[in-house]
Amino acid sequence: MTHHRPIPNVLTIAGSDPSGGAGIQADLKTFSALGAYGTSVVTALTAQNTRGMRGVHPVPVEFIRLQLDTLLNDVSIDAVKIGMVASREVAEAIRDALEARRPRWIVLDPVMVAKSGDVLVERVGIAAVREVLVPLADLITPNLPEAAVLLDAAAPTSRQAMAELAPRLAALGTGAVLLKGGHLAGPSCPDLLMTENGTHWLEGSRISTSNLHGTGCSLSSAIAARLALGDALPEAVTAAKQWLETALVESRRLDVGRGHGPVHHFHQWW
Repeated sequence: MTHHRPIPNVLTIAGSDPSGGAGIQADLKTFSALGAYGTSVVTALTAQNTRGMRGVHPVPVEFIRLQLDTLLNDVSIDAVKIGMVASREVAEAIRDALEARRPRWIVLDPVMVAKSGDVLVERVGIAAVREVLVPLADLITPNLPEAAVLLDAAAPTSRQAMAELAPRLAALGTGAVLLKGGHLAGPSCPDLLMTENGTHWLEGSRISTSNLHGTGCSLSSAIAARLALGDALPEAVTAAKQWLETALVESRRLDVGRGHGPVHHFHQWW
């Protein structure tokens, strides 16, 4: 008799996006597209669309804690993706819940800077992510502006600057760093993965599209899903990056909004 490994369960802890391209909605679509079962804890409701954010309504920390405890008391979680966290109280509630029932993998996407360049999280929230959640994570996935905010430094403008910044991010206490180079000028989007086994450049082509809404959410969720499915970290990151590149290319098949549209999460399916 053949025993198949159960489909893994992955949790996203993030805000909601009514337009479906980012946040909880993008994360759940990504988990599903890659073959993992998605669960979610909502940290904030937002009023946003493909053209921007109109408002944020944080979920009270007591209810975030109740969501986490209720879910984790029942469902065994293989990997977690953490998105936007705006306060120390929320960061500490997440840390306490995940330390009590530690999943194998924790991926932190430090969502702090909007596509417009606006800093989304106040200084106290940035400090909480840096001091409470970064040391909890097996992998953090900042883009260049987010890395700059985490370190209170200038954003890198070259590969050399990225290579110099990555060890400073690792020194914050995380297990590994994926520093995303999409903000660099030029035709390529090189990402730098730093693990305990060394540094790896992951090359990628710049896709000509304006459908960039939720790319960071989707990439970090894809990595979490691949880790839950059994990939080693470098393989998970590589597979997730390739999946996202195709999702960007295939986003031309979608017609969602009049601003920065979403990627096509289900390009392999429909």
